Amino acid sequence: MPGVRGVPHWPAEWSRQAAVILTWPHSRSDWAERLALVEPVFIAIVKAIADYESVIVNCLNEAHRQQVHHLLQINQVNLAAVQLWVIETNDTWVRDYGPLSLRDQHGDYLLDFRFNGWGGKYPSTLDDTVSQRLHAQGGLGNLPLHTSAVILEGGAIDTDGQGSVLTTERCLLSPRRNPSMTKTDYQQLFKTRLGIERVFWLSHGELQGDDTDGHIDMLARFCDATTLAYVQCSDQQDDHYPSLTKMRQELEQLRTPTATPYTLIPLPLPRAKYSHAGRRLPASYANFLIINGALLVPTYNDPADAIALENLQSCFPARNIIGIDCLPIIEQNGSLHCLTMQLAALNAA
Repeated sequence: MPGVRGVPHWPAEWSRQAAVILTWPHSRSDWAERLALVEPVFIAIVKAIADYESVIVNCLNEAHRQQVHHLLQINQVNLAAVQLWVIETNDTWVRDYGPLSLRDQHGDYLLDFRFNGWGGKYPSTLDDTVSQRLHAQGGLGNLPLHTSAVILEGGAIDTDGQGSVLTTERCLLSPRRNPSMTKTDYQQLFKTRLGIERVFWLSHGELQGDDTDGHIDMLARFCDATTLAYVQCSDQQDDHYPSLTKMRQELEQLRTPTATPYTLIPLPLPRAKYSHAGRRLPASYANFLIINGALLVPTYNDPADAIALENLQSCFPARNIIGIDCLPIIEQNGSLHCLTMQLAALNAA
């Protein structure tokens, strides 16, 4: 088993999970004006996850915790699977400030990287310490929590659980995150802290409205050790066409650990979605969440929803495919996967 000789093992998202973490939107966040629209999305996500595994929810304060409990109760969520914690936050995107689950020769543990609001774009002081405060309250169980001074968001990296990572140059090499770090530095970091031997760097691929500088979880994802799902643009008149076509060409050049090409599963690009101000929003089906026994897929009230769900079912034939309407969520530039962070059940891996 990986890790028995002292090398860290970072499991793939499809490995057995203990829980999923979310941060509930609140009146002090950017969701303040849209709570009535976005809270039903959070209810749907928590309800779906709670049918399969535990859910950890960060709430702003005690009054907010009671309000969230009431919302979940009246919507018939399995509250036995839900833990509500009072953890003050700036925003809801826990994928990028939540802890990673790892194992080494000493056992299972969590790893917390720094978070600076995607290169200082947004306030992040509270979010940067969520993992430590949740751990101190007992919300993450009794696993040790290790820290790193490196700024790294969970949505920026994706693993096959077998020593490979997929990421983007534009995000990791952004001068507003770790300006002194090179590709070589990151590769060494991934090897020593995550047990990664192969790093796949994509130099193409971006979605308008995505303010993360190109998080991989909006573009391409491992579905198993030999399969990658990716965002495809078939409309040559769409501004995304050149970059996403070049990204596919890059993915075609990648090889599995056994030196064979990956099976590539295209995910359609929905029709352009715009904010009230006329800004194009980053609607991506690649922002799905794998949980025990199911796959949660963002939908956008679009004809392409059905195609994306069907294509992803082919990637995860043993899992139930559950669509979650995330049209209200992309108003703030992220989607379903961005709102969640899984905790691996490493002892069951």
